[in-house]
Amino acid sequence: MSSELTFNNYKEFYHYYLSEHSNITCRNLHYIGSSLVLIVIAISLVNEKYSLLWSVPLIGYGFAWVGHFFFEHNKPATFKWPFWSLISDWVMFFQFITRTLPTKHFR
Repeated sequence: MSSELTFNNYKEFYHYYLSEHSNITCRNLHYIGSSLVLIVIAISLVNEKYSLLWSVPLIGYGFAWVGHFFFEHNKPATFKWPFWSLISDWVMFFQFITRTLPTKHFR
């Protein structure tokens, strides 16, 4: 019998994703990383400095992974579910910005 988590749809995954981000410092590091990603993309495009774009994954994942390894003490969902995890990073960020983040899913 496998202990591998399975999800029937994105909604189920997102509930799990939020539960893996219960530590406020971890979430804040995600928000900082996402904000910096948007800033670097904007600066890169406005100034036509496309070489800056190589840093986008390092910034985004770097901040998130520090949050998981040092504050949340779990493995990032990116390792097993990269596509849904990337989407969820941005959904969580948008919900944080719009103050619609469903905190009932945090442990």
